Amino acid sequence: MNNIQTSLDATLTALADPTRRAILRRVSEGEARVTELAKPFDMSLAAVSKHIKILERANLVSRTKKGREHILTFNPAPLTAAVTWIETQKALWSARLHTLDDLLTAEEALKDEGGRMKDEGWMNT
Repeated sequence: MNNIQTSLDATLTALADPTRRAILRRVSEGEARVTELAKPFDMSLAAVSKHIKILERANLVSRTKKGREHILTFNPAPLTAAVTWIETQKALWSARLHTLDDLLTAEEALKDEGGRMKDEGWMNT
């Protein structure tokens, strides 16, 4: 597996959890202390720290230590990469579905009023 795929997997895994999305939303507004981020959640600081480690592995946040405080900052680059991948997939599947729609429309045009394929000579013998 290449680095881009590994990074995408880590980003999507990090975004899969509502607690991590809430933490990321808060950090995207500006740097924040880990203890501050943990306050709104009904879980231990250790549990919040596990969520933060997943965000760090995905490179969505970075941690700096100032004395005893751990400060998190937001890194939007992995989200940008995920959006690019999603948009590429959307374009690919939109084109495929458009082609399928064209084929089905053409097939419908070949049917008679009873829903059977119109007589095309040797094909319906």
